[in-house]
Amino acid sequence: MFLTRRFYIAITAVILVVASGYWWPPLFVAGQVLLALFVAEVAVETALLYWRRGITARRACSDRFSNGDDNVVRVHVENAFPYNVRIEVVDEIPFVFQRRDISFVAKVGARDAVTIEYCLRPKERGVYGFGCIRTFAAVAAGLVSRRFTTKAAKDVKVYPSYLMLRRYELLAISNNLQELGIKKIRRVGHNTDFEQIKEYVQGDDYRTINWKASARRHALMVNVYQDERSQNIYSVIDRGRVMQQAFGGMTLLDYAINASLVLSYVAIRKEDKAGLITFDEHFDSFVPASRQAGQMETLMNCLYAQKTSFGETDYFSLCVHIDKNISRRSLLVLYTNFSDMVSMRRQLPYLQQLSRKHAVLVVFFLDREQQEFIESPAQGVEDYYRHVIAEKFAYEKRLIVNTLRQSGIYSLLTEPARLSVNIINKYLELKARQVIV
Repeated sequence: MFLTRRFYIAITAVILVVASGYWWPPLFVAGQVLLALFVAEVAVETALLYWRRGITARRACSDRFSNGDDNVVRVHVENAFPYNVRIEVVDEIPFVFQRRDISFVAKVGARDAVTIEYCLRPKERGVYGFGCIRTFAAVAAGLVSRRFTTKAAKDVKVYPSYLMLRRYELLAISNNLQELGIKKIRRVGHNTDFEQIKEYVQGDDYRTINWKASARRHALMVNVYQDERSQNIYSVIDRGRVMQQAFGGMTLLDYAINASLVLSYVAIRKEDKAGLITFDEHFDSFVPASRQAGQMETLMNCLYAQKTSFGETDYFSLCVHIDKNISRRSLLVLYTNFSDMVSMRRQLPYLQQLSRKHAVLVVFFLDREQQEFIESPAQGVEDYYRHVIAEKFAYEKRLIVNTLRQSGIYSLLTEPARLSVNIINKYLELKARQVIV
């Protein structure tokens, strides 16, 4: 049994009335009556709460959470008592969230139920453990409450952002990817990319006849469209220390993982093959490019437990293993973070080596906070000095883009929050230009 705040307020009031009877005797009698009523109320409420186990609770949530997204958790509370109760529900969420406000107050009617809903947004991948559900129930005046503990321990795996995939799925099915600022992509075998107009010959598809051109030439003319074939798209993710930097509570590695999943999903939906490579000081994971039904599940399970390391990334080992495992020309989307020209020039020979056999797209990140600081007015000598340093770093980022372009390597400098949309746009742009073929 737990004594509520109302209990202490009521007993304090009764004590004050009884004590006031020493100055005015009628109040002493009134205090005795109030005390008797108070004791009776407490006894009645205790009996009503403890004559049976009238409160049950259960938690409903997905077995997998999506990293960086709002995941819905529902707590369903049932009241088996034949009278109304007031409840306070405390759900023991994983400690990693560092939240102590998962407490809800509600009123439940006799033999009725109520569902409480809230959202959790994880920032790290891994296994999160839920604890018990504790429900505090009170009746009538609410002087006492009873705690009902429901053992609802559950481990939930936090995967890369698969909720984002569902968002893109509907758009991909309806060919409305441009609604998110994403360009359309041609379907294999259903090409609509115009190339030229030529005279009709026997065997040409009559649906491609250009009637306006035919009227001008007084002969049947047909549109010719470019042919297209399935292509290999590999997400190459750097797990080194450069990817430990965090933006918005998520590391660059998490942003890269989420973007690679979205890119792989869109590529598969558009008839391309998607694969995965992760590396740090060693060549870590390799998933061959495929568009089979279980490929997305394979990619997600591979990326689920990926973590950054403190070592220096080994691009030589990366080149060796790519030459060994990938024979067909592919698009290699490399997620890394070059902070300055020195770090980029160290790896440039290896990137040039990869670009001889494959189309290489280097994705690195723009610091939005740094940009906002540069755009803000400087105040004082020290502030001017900081602005100069920040502008130097921003200039080197732009210089990296130009250097890579001169070396025949494609690049994408983007804010982490816009990585998914920008990488898809870049992929579709390269595909339309047929740089992968």
